[in-house]
Amino acid sequence: MGSPQYRKTSHTTYDIKYHVVFTTKYRYRILRGKLARKARDLIRSICGELDVRIVKGHLSADHIHMLVSVPPHLSVSKLMQYVKGKSSRKLQMEYGELKKTYWGKHIWARGYFCVSTGVVNEEMIRDYIEHHHEDEDEEFTIEKT
Repeated sequence: MGSPQYRKTSHTTYDIKYHVVFTTKYRYRILRGKLARKARDLIRSICGELDVRIVKGHLSADHIHMLVSVPPHLSVSKLMQYVKGKSSRKLQMEYGELKKTYWGKHIWARGYFCVSTGVVNEEMIRDYIEHHHEDEDEEFTIEKT
């Protein structure tokens, strides 16, 4: 692993990446052929609208893995709400047969898996903070009550 590829906005420099996984409702293996390609294209488009970069993605018949780079103003819960909600609605509009399988309005299962990633771990940050002080700096901690 090399140094991180930082992204920038007018006032922020960041590298926020998440590994997210979400599944089809009932783990039905529907993501195949044209429907799988359409789901992939929709997710790419939705992420593009949100300035989310898909670093790596993999679509299986019943779940999707993505490593995404997310801007700091967008929470992972909002990201997943947009991705799952918009893709579900558009897939059901285009593929009427999904309405027979999913009589509700959702093709994705509730919830998702998410873990943050990075080239800097908690131990490195603690060490940096502990050793990065100048004479006039004061250390502070937040006590648990």
